[in-house]
Amino acid sequence: MTAAPVISTARLRLRGHTLADLEQLCDLFGTDRAVHMGGPVPRVAAWRWLASEVAIWELMGHGAWGIETQDGDFVGQVGILKPPHFPEVELGWTVLAEAEGKGYAFEAALAASLWAWDQGFETLVSYIDPANARSISLAKRLGATHDADAALPDGETPEDTIVYRHLPDTDGGAEAYA
Repeated sequence: MTAAPVISTARLRLRGHTLADLEQLCDLFGTDRAVHMGGPVPRVAAWRWLASEVAIWELMGHGAWGIETQDGDFVGQVGILKPPHFPEVELGWTVLAEAEGKGYAFEAALAASLWAWDQGFETLVSYIDPANARSISLAKRLGATHDADAALPDGETPEDTIVYRHLPDTDGGAEAYA
């Protein structure tokens, strides 16, 4: 079975999801905080979501990582993902409320993008709700640019989703992790 590789950064450890992540992810996805990710969603949908994030590694050789601090506290997820309804491979992220504003999403997304470039990916996109100012800001901080011509996930419209494109030579701050 292909498992998620472990990636360590200055403050974080990216590792494959475990069953222990389920409760915190259910809490996250069950609240209005998940509105930018299609939520809130019921517990059974969160379970299916987590199971698919684990399975995508075996099916596609890339997927999602649980993000934890070096102390072992679970703080969110980052991933290199392409479910069937996505036209391109996405760099996606989410952090728990208590982890917001600490730079964890940036650090994890940068590490994931560097992994993707090492694997030969030539481009990544981030599909973002236009009302999600924090994610738009993070995409820009990572060096991504708005791509108004990019295809959207099935069933999405420009009112629902905008696309930010990441390229290997624009991974903002990569020198800090090289």
